[in-house]
Amino acid sequence: MRRDQQFTEFFGARAPALRRTAYLIVGDWHAAEDVTQLGFARLYVVWPRIRPETLEPYARKVVVNEALGWLRRRRRDQLTATVPDRPAPVDESPLDVRRALDLLPAQQRAIVALRFLDDQPVAEVARVLDVAEGTVKSQTSRALATLRAHLPELVLTEES
Repeated sequence: MRRDQQFTEFFGARAPALRRTAYLIVGDWHAAEDVTQLGFARLYVVWPRIRPETLEPYARKVVVNEALGWLRRRRRDQLTATVPDRPAPVDESPLDVRRALDLLPAQQRAIVALRFLDDQPVAEVARVLDVAEGTVKSQTSRALATLRAHLPELVLTEES
């Protein structure tokens, strides 16, 4: 019973922030909710084995991995009701942040979410994504360059 109570309290405290992170990665609130719930379901299974000091980073890693997996699965499953006769018209209106984030590859989106929304240091982002710190730095730089190109009024700074 204590396990369920602890898990419920942790879920109530951390799920909204992790859902926001998932949303920046997947770009859809419903999918972010699903991804977060799947992540917490995986977390519940291993709950007794997680040390309290690693609980937060572990939960973040599980949700981010679920979000990246959702993007990989979605890429394969692009269904449409009809086959288009011609390309969709190009929208010339200024991009908003969501549309600009959609221009980024999944890993860059995850890095931006972790670095700028969750305010995680490079070392923690590298650990969550299982990549080298140099990869996080270079992908952050590329992502910011893309975002700046499409949203010149957006002010983002890259810090180590």
